[in-house]
Order: sequence, then structure tokens, then C-alpha cells
Amino acid sequence: MPRRFELLVFDWDGTLMDSAAAIVGSLQAACADLELPVPADAQARYVIGLGLTDAMRHILPELPPAEYPRVVERYRAQFLRRDGGTTLFPGAAELIRELHAGGFLLAVATGKSRRGLDRALNDTGLTDFFHATRCADEGFSKPDPGMLAAVMDTLATPPAATLMIGDTTHDLEMANAAGVAAIAVTYGAHERAALTACKPLAMVDELQGLRDWLFRQA
Repeated sequence: MPRRFELLVFDWDGTLMDSAAAIVGSLQAACADLELPVPADAQARYVIGLGLTDAMRHILPELPPAEYPRVVERYRAQFLRRDGGTTLFPGAAELIRELHAGGFLLAVATGKSRRGLDRALNDTGLTDFFHATRCADEGFSKPDPGMLAAVMDTLATPPAATLMIGDTTHDLEMANAAGVAAIAVTYGAHERAALTACKPLAMVDELQGLRDWLFRQA
């Protein structure tokens, strides 16, 4: 049976990596360190998946942009303190290896920095399983479609043959803007109702459900 999608593009944080709590805690601690307003959990979870500059605009709307770098520096320091405690969701590594062995093209489109993603891929042993990766500091942040467009261009894959998999509305809105189908996973950063409003092709509640859908319908 012909394959529906050739290229599967994964978000990282909240989709493959169980890091939402570490990101929220790091953002809140960075703001507290600098005596800035500390975002509530929901506000901090909303910006997961965005590039750090765009995240600053959301959680600290009154802060002059010239001050963003010092907040970003503190965030990175706080995240590195917690990063050793973040792990892939159970079954994520096995899923990626199985999809790779199944002949899919695999990619990552993430709000992480290049340095952060490369460290995470190395630490998890997944570097060689992805054919392309794109990070927020290499172009426009989600939900701009540029990240997906760059991945599709690198792998010479059209939108109709590409599937985005993510846990935030930023992922789904990026896919919509790029003319790409998307699957929402509900175990990550954003609430089910917000994900549903973006009209993904499917919604799955856990990684086994994602695996089943991909091998049955992708």
C-alpha cells in the first residue's frame, strides 16, 4: 500500500522530550533571579515551542527588548541546572528508531537553539536518526512556516507528503501556514481544547497511540 507521508517532522520539547516542567521552572526562576514579574504556570507553558525572543515578548510584555539577552542568559543557566533531569518520553527513542528503519524521512523543527538541540540529540543518542533539523535561532520562530519550509526544501519533500507532529498550537499553526497536515499529541504543553481548535488531522493521547496511527495511516 502506498505511503501517505514521506517526511515526518517532530517537535522536540513536549513531543519527544518530557521537558515542559523544566522549561516552565527555568523561565520562572530566571524572572525571579532578575526581580522581574514571574509568569504563572499556564503563561509559561504557552510559550513552550517558541524561540526565546518571542517567548520574552509574551511573558514580559513590558520589558524593553534590549533587556531580553540577560533574561535569556539566566533562563539558559537555570535550564542547564534542570536539563540533566529531563528525559525522552518512554518509548520515544524506540519509536524514532522504528520509523527510521521503516524508511520514513525524519526531521525536527523546534524552538530550541541549535546548541541546545545538538546537545539533546547527542545525549539521547538520536542524532543519526534524523535526516534534517531546524531550530528557532536559524530563522523565524513558530508559528511562521519558515522552519517547515526549510526542512522540506532540504529533503526535497512537498507539503502534501509531509506530516508535522507536535504538542502546541504553535506547531499546528506552523503546519497550517505551510500547507502541511499535522497530528497533535495531548500529553505535552498545551491543552486539548486549544489543540482541537487548530483542526489537526488526528489527536493522540500517548506515544503508543502515535505509533499505532503512524504505522496504520501514515
